[in-house]
Amino acid sequence: MATASTKKKTVSKKTTKPKYSKEQYLKWYEDMLIMRKIEEKTGQLYIQQKFGGFCHLYIGQEAVVAGTASACEPGDKHITAYRDHAHPIALGVHPKEMMAELYGKTTGMTKGKGGSMHMFKKEVNLMGGHGIVGAQIPMGAGIAFAEKYKKTGNVCFTSFGDGAARQGALHETFNMAMKWMLPCIFIIENNNYAMGTSVERTTNVMELSEIGNSYRMPSETVDGMEVEAVHEAIERAAKRARSGGGPTLLDIRTYRYKGHSMSDPQKYRTKQEVEEYKNEDPIEKVLETILKNKFATKSQIEKIQEKVKSMVDESVEFAENGPDPIADELYEDVYSSEYPFIIE
Repeated sequence: MATASTKKKTVSKKTTKPKYSKEQYLKWYEDMLIMRKIEEKTGQLYIQQKFGGFCHLYIGQEAVVAGTASACEPGDKHITAYRDHAHPIALGVHPKEMMAELYGKTTGMTKGKGGSMHMFKKEVNLMGGHGIVGAQIPMGAGIAFAEKYKKTGNVCFTSFGDGAARQGALHETFNMAMKWMLPCIFIIENNNYAMGTSVERTTNVMELSEIGNSYRMPSETVDGMEVEAVHEAIERAAKRARSGGGPTLLDIRTYRYKGHSMSDPQKYRTKQEVEEYKNEDPIEKVLETILKNKFATKSQIEKIQEKVKSMVDESVEFAENGPDPIADELYEDVYSSEYPFIIE
């Protein structure tokens, strides 16, 4: 179980005076609210058996992907794990495409072939959610290698959980990433638990950012419950990578309010612990900043909330009424037409 000392070790960047524009705070609020509400609806629909498979909700972690998206450049690549519903939304994909993908409809992000754990969208450089724990870590380095090789100036944001940080492939990847100075930002979305196993039970090194030290990889711990802190850390790391400074490891401390998946009874943590983290809710913090600095009136906030509700309703309707795939689709999208191989 997460301890109070663990929680206090995050590095907060928040100040009394807002560091960003009114427009930025309003965008953060709307984007994170969409993520939160679409995930809440997703949980309800899953219980109603509207779609099957595994389902991992992102509720509570919104500031991590929102801060990453606001600090990246259009050409940057993103790759993550299977808790991936919020990532396409942060990158500009309408939530109706994500919802249709959950339903397995052809109007989904990958024509309904990926489902909850494999969101992918080439147009926004989302290189997929990945169901194999830690598989995206070496893949992210491979993408970064391609960007460096082609001299694009882009970086690859590679996200994974604290549990995936135990995979041996991480160490092999870190070694190569530093040896080749790859423009890869490794993001640990550290929500304290690998399924039901706490960080304390898997390591005697509680500061996961220290993993990068033996590779001399620049690393830091970030407060993932504050979107400003995430944005700033991502911005610093990306600037270093674009200038040839190589990869960075970010231990972003966050928290999921729901279970590991929809089937998780959550017996490994107390209700009190969850409530304590809810007091640090990233969306409420942004809303507080907006109201305190008069970036929007309560009436304007209500309009944003109504807009978000309409988007959620629209997304469900779009998914419900979308066409199911036909059998012939099994043979489509198996090979890329961009790289044909002719065997004589």
